[in-house]
Amino acid sequence: MRLHAILRAAALAIPLALLALTAGTFATRADEKVTIQIDGAAVPYYLPLYVAQKEGYFKEQGLEVEFLYANAADILNNVAAGNVQFGFPNGDAVISARANGIPVKVVHSTYQRGIGAVLFKNASGIKTPADLVGKKVAVTSYGSPNYIQLQVMMSQAGKSIDDVKVEIVGTGAILDALKSDQVDAIVFSMLRYYALKAEGVDVGMIASDDFLPSHGNVLVTSDSYLDSNPQQVKGFIAALDKALKHIVEGDVEKEVKMAIADYAPTFAPQEKVVTEIIKEVFIKTLWQSEDTKANGFGYGNIAGWQKTIDVAAEYKAIPEAFPAADLVVEKPSDL
Repeated sequence: MRLHAILRAAALAIPLALLALTAGTFATRADEKVTIQIDGAAVPYYLPLYVAQKEGYFKEQGLEVEFLYANAADILNNVAAGNVQFGFPNGDAVISARANGIPVKVVHSTYQRGIGAVLFKNASGIKTPADLVGKKVAVTSYGSPNYIQLQVMMSQAGKSIDDVKVEIVGTGAILDALKSDQVDAIVFSMLRYYALKAEGVDVGMIASDDFLPSHGNVLVTSDSYLDSNPQQVKGFIAALDKALKHIVEGDVEKEVKMAIADYAPTFAPQEKVVTEIIKEVFIKTLWQSEDTKANGFGYGNIAGWQKTIDVAAEYKAIPEAFPAADLVVEKPSDL
């Protein structure tokens, strides 16, 4: 009887040990650490990433996500080299990187449009790109996407960039240049339209995307990471999509308060205007489009991406054009 009891206990111990081992394996997977490097600095406009972290959506997918910040070029080099698993740079930088042989892939076209715009005081009389003829227009550099957007705008208006008095003004001074009437218009971020309005400036705007399709921030990974870790990529996208739905259908003001308090405290005085921007710009035009209504968040419109690539090549911003399908995942849900 004693021997029988010992054998029986041993038999029970084996499946229990296997169960513990299996549980340990799942725990390891659930704690898998990945890093995303985000363009610029911590700002509340990266709200979907912050909500995915705060609400535990990344954790639901078995991911422990660390946020780092850098400029777009460094992000893409780090993603390609495997120093970080994901990046969140602007679409123009991604096109440039891929055109120069850096093996990155857009797996989620988070921003359906670019955020470039011509900003001007309404007193200037500017209403259309044709009205920029003879005006002083500031861009941050001749190599910037905004400069290409200005060229395309003028071309579509039957004019040339030579018809505009282009001035180079640094990022830190370009808004002041407009406010102090040093220039008649600036080509910069449409988000600053709302900031200027909040300051009492009577400002108008022409969206660059109406003339040249582009993208703001998009989720990228390397070709090799996508091939070797498809579940992690799918999990990150699922968490991001859930956060976007949470924001779109939820209490925007509440989530903005969270993002500012926990991630971007320097924006505390701007809580009201940030909430307005999220509601009026991000929810209505950046995160959502006719494409996302039909295909889900992050849909990559290949034709739109291709037009941006072709124009970048035409204006010598990249060495040569390439197939957008080599860069962009059309439907993230199909990964």
